[in-house]
Amino acid sequence: MQWLDYDTAQCSIQRTLELVGEKWTFLVLREAFNGVRRFDQIRDHVGLSDSILSNRLGKLVEGGLLTAEPYREQGQRTRSEYRLTAKAAELYPVIIGLLQWGDRHVPAPSGPAVVVTHRDCGEPVEAVVWCAAGHRLEGPSAGHAEPGPGARRLDEAGSAF
Repeated sequence: MQWLDYDTAQCSIQRTLELVGEKWTFLVLREAFNGVRRFDQIRDHVGLSDSILSNRLGKLVEGGLLTAEPYREQGQRTRSEYRLTAKAAELYPVIIGLLQWGDRHVPAPSGPAVVVTHRDCGEPVEAVVWCAAGHRLEGPSAGHAEPGPGARRLDEAGSAF
């Protein structure tokens, strides 16, 4: 199989990044994973403008990663809290993987700013890749990629068919 003979337009990674691939989007998701749910708290903690946050929250709600739940404090207008959906929870290993990678390859001089541990036993959490038979893959060479049912072969001119 020649990987370059296939069109990448159907790539799941590409489609995923269209939804969550902006820096601010992952930082908003980080806040949600850490229990920060309100617009002003997210804005102040992440340090982004109202317009960017509003845009990212809208995309995450539209994409089914967050739900907007109304709440109202006494004397205030109704606002929304943003809660993770089951779809977003499936990104947890990705968030943990980014955290691990950053701690390993772009560490803060003073050490990690966040340490995630298992609530039940207290041990550090890590993202790992396993096959369905339970074997841990130690790197990309342990996996094998091949065209799936959605793959489209390119013709001589580079067009998918």
